[in-house]
Amino acid sequence: MAYDEDLANRVRELTGKEKGLTEQRMFGGLAMLLNGNMAVAVRGQGGLLVRMDPDTSDKVLDEPGAAEMVMRGKPMRGWITVDESACRKAADLKRWVTRGIAFARTLPPK
Repeated sequence: MAYDEDLANRVRELTGKEKGLTEQRMFGGLAMLLNGNMAVAVRGQGGLLVRMDPDTSDKVLDEPGAAEMVMRGKPMRGWITVDESACRKAADLKRWVTRGIAFARTLPPK
């Protein structure tokens, strides 16, 4: 399944002025990397994948549409999937993208 181009363009609008930002196809979608670290991705399965601090990511799991990413049956702390329904409003999308960018800023460049 291809990723949602409209959602990708909305994410680009929010990240466009970020220095060190690149795009790369991964996770079946389109990832936005900040200095080589993934911040947020538009998923091929729909919605977003947001990278967050693993020590605080559990706090967002009560928000609508948020779930911990599971890879090969293993929960991935700090990697949050966000259902496309939770990204429709501009304020909601901005909140998720901002979280991913903020965490990526804390990581050393690759």
